[in-house]
Amino acid sequence: MDKEQIFNDVVNIIKDYVKDKTKLENVGMETSILDDLKVNSARLVDIIIQFEDTFDIEIEDDDADNIRTIGDAVNYIAGRVDAGQGVG
Repeated sequence: MDKEQIFNDVVNIIKDYVKDKTKLENVGMETSILDDLKVNSARLVDIIIQFEDTFDIEIEDDDADNIRTIGDAVNYIAGRVDAGQGVG
């Protein structure tokens, strides 16, 4: 799975938690999930769980704390998927 596909999947997951959909128009790797997209921290937990389910990976709590931008999520997921570190 390449980073472009991961990026698209990440944005697709996050969009359900963004109240102002216009914020998604210019989303990129540097887009802050909390600050730019205005996703609250409680919803970020739900997003992390969806990342785990969608990509069949496990995200440790310490690692989840470091996912602040779309790029953080994409790069983390790409590293886990490439390493074959899925759950199970």
